Amino acid sequence: RRLPGDGLHLRMRLRRPPPSADLVFTLRESLKPQKNYVFYCQSCGDIIVKDRKFLRVLPLPSENWSALVEEWCCHPNPFARSTLHPQHCDCFLGDTFFLLNSGNESHKSKENTRVICKRCKTMLGETVSSDTIKYYVTEVIIRPSEGSFSPTPRSQFLQSMVAQCLVELSSAKTTFRFTVKGDNGKIYILIWLLNSDTLLMECLGSSSSHSVFTLFGDIFMPNSGPVGTWNAVKVLYQPCIKSRNKE
Repeated sequence: RRLPGDGLHLRMRLRRPPPSADLVFTLRESLKPQKNYVFYCQSCGDIIVKDRKFLRVLPLPSENWSALVEEWCCHPNPFARSTLHPQHCDCFLGDTFFLLNSGNESHKSKENTRVICKRCKTMLGETVSSDTIKYYVTEVIIRPSEGSFSPTPRSQFLQSMVAQCLVELSSAKTTFRFTVKGDNGKIYILIWLLNSDTLLMECLGSSSSHSVFTLFGDIFMPNSGPVGTWNAVKVLYQPCIKSRNKE
């Protein structure tokens, strides 16, 4: 029915196919101790860390924990000089990164603390100390050693990973507004999470308009079937570029 001032409202019945396997390797759920893992550069597929077995896989405190300590302690911060350094068999998981002991792995840039891929020179993370490396979850893919690795398109991987981080952070911290920063600390985009349970549907017909505009191009299209469905998050975003939104 058509509602004045609100447009046309449709109600339809959708038969949804079984969900496919997740594109993103969820660290908190899938990274387990006593198993061997291989770390790959997401951009080119080069092996970064080969056959690393972890005895401990531990979640880190929230990234702003140190700023809140003063609210809980009546004396000077007892953790001010304490830092968390993983041993060779440790993996510490943060919200958007994970910490590993550098061991014999050497990807550090001689000019600064950046950690770069030897093959494609992509920035993978940064050094936290002489023996600790922080890897960004958007730059590294982790797979079990006995499993196979198949590359995922960069745009597809980033969308899935960012959506996963937004959902996890919003449920754990009850916050819905985020900023995306570069490695130089500059803010590039403001994001407001509106819905995290959206079901996206797109007809896969051969209409002329399909070749002109699709929401995600052809990267999310299933192999067969007249209708494609997948889970998505609905966000409101504001880019922060030189010519606009300076504040």
